[in-house]
Amino acid sequence: MKRRQMLLTTGMAALGLSHFPLGWARAEQDKQRKLLMFTKSSGFEHSSCKREGDNLAHNERVMTELGRQHNFEVTATKDGRIFDSDLDAYDAFFFYTTGDLTQAGNDKTPPMSPQGKERLLAAVAAGKGFLASHCGADTFHSPAGHLEGRARERQTDVDPYIAMLGGEFISHGPQQVARMVVTARQFPGCGELGESFEINDEWYSLKNFADDLHVILVQDTQGMDGKDYHRPPYPATWARLHGKGRVFYTSMGHREDVWTDERFQQLVLGGLAWAVGDAEFEPRPNMKEVTPGAHVMPPA
Repeated sequence: MKRRQMLLTTGMAALGLSHFPLGWARAEQDKQRKLLMFTKSSGFEHSSCKREGDNLAHNERVMTELGRQHNFEVTATKDGRIFDSDLDAYDAFFFYTTGDLTQAGNDKTPPMSPQGKERLLAAVAAGKGFLASHCGADTFHSPAGHLEGRARERQTDVDPYIAMLGGEFISHGPQQVARMVVTARQFPGCGELGESFEINDEWYSLKNFADDLHVILVQDTQGMDGKDYHRPPYPATWARLHGKGRVFYTSMGHREDVWTDERFQQLVLGGLAWAVGDAEFEPRPNMKEVTPGAHVMPPA
């Protein structure tokens, strides 16, 4: 057990996932999938995606290593100009981003063009996969939706990116151990998670949920520390269809040790397999069943 814990904390837990293949639905994995991982921080820059010089960030290294093991190629970049290039070169996109990505913002890396944002959304609607972790929901906020006084309101005029993703960041409280309730154990990567599990992370309070979410993990708010969670349980991980595309989001992923946690890696691998069509799952809307109070906002 001590050795396993050491592997998890040093980022090598991915080596233990060879039993968790990416291509469930295909008899032969005859095509290497290509994933574009975008980690630009126009807003707050998380330590897990912060680069030192030309070296890849922690979460970029984790995903690249998972790609080596499971036959998908990862292109990790902070350069938004890539969305003006040939997006057909990629099977899916993975966002770990903050803020208005059409602005240089905090990390000063080249932003997306407005046309690049439109091209991304069009590519997903046309059938590309899209995944986001944690701060991917703290990206392209809805008009005035992040401003004081409106942050805890549900809006109808959501940003097109938020409409595609299916939810939007409000706020977060202190990092803490919290309980995730598994409501879709048949979703790829969830088979070994049990009915629920606990993990230490920074937990987002979310809003502007799309009505057609298939909720995979529910944030159990009972006993959580902070007014951000004074609300009924709400979606924390989900899947949805966007046009012909498949969208997967999980609020987990702030802490570096979460990225090396086998449960998180299984969940992300499962989301990727589903998003690119290598694993089948029908994301029937279930939010009213499993999170009926999802639209109740926390107190200001």
